[in-house]
Amino acid sequence: MNKSEEFLKDYTLEGEKLEIFTYPAPVLKKVAAPVEKFDEELKKLCKDMLYTMYHAPGIGLAAPQIGISDRIFVMDIDFHSKEITRADGTKDQELSNFNPRIFINPKIEKLQGEILYEEGCLSVPGIYEEVKRSEQIRITYQDIEGNEQVLEVDGLLSVCIQHENDHLDGIVFLERLSTLKRNFLTKRYMKRVKGR
Repeated sequence: MNKSEEFLKDYTLEGEKLEIFTYPAPVLKKVAAPVEKFDEELKKLCKDMLYTMYHAPGIGLAAPQIGISDRIFVMDIDFHSKEITRADGTKDQELSNFNPRIFINPKIEKLQGEILYEEGCLSVPGIYEEVKRSEQIRITYQDIEGNEQVLEVDGLLSVCIQHENDHLDGIVFLERLSTLKRNFLTKRYMKRVKGR
């Protein structure tokens, strides 16, 4: 087992909840910079990103979404979230079955097939739409220790990786839609934002 797997094995939900930037924040339009330092600060950032993602709740979170323009994203497509009611009547989310993943300096190298999947985004809350993606991908990335890793995946994990990788290139999922759909959903979203 490498050190990265040790970091994620026996994951416990701990960290700091960070602010999630929403569209059209300028940081979401920037191309993120490669990560060069693999240190304790990076580990803390990744822990905080996971903590923020689980509490949002979402299945993926890229660094630009928390205002940091670095090539990092975290995800977990397997965790369970259940609403519970406490004895005093207050409600909370019970989170379990964690399978966190961290991708640093990712590069999607092979794209194959097509899949249509309904996507949402923590930076565009309340908007969901089907997006056409590649069904299978091969991705190379660095783990939390800076070791090179290769992964070939399909289905939801492939979709999620492509969605989060887009954030590192300054692309929000709305931009993957037809002009007609993009304009319609963007107007609807902006109207909702202005109405807050």
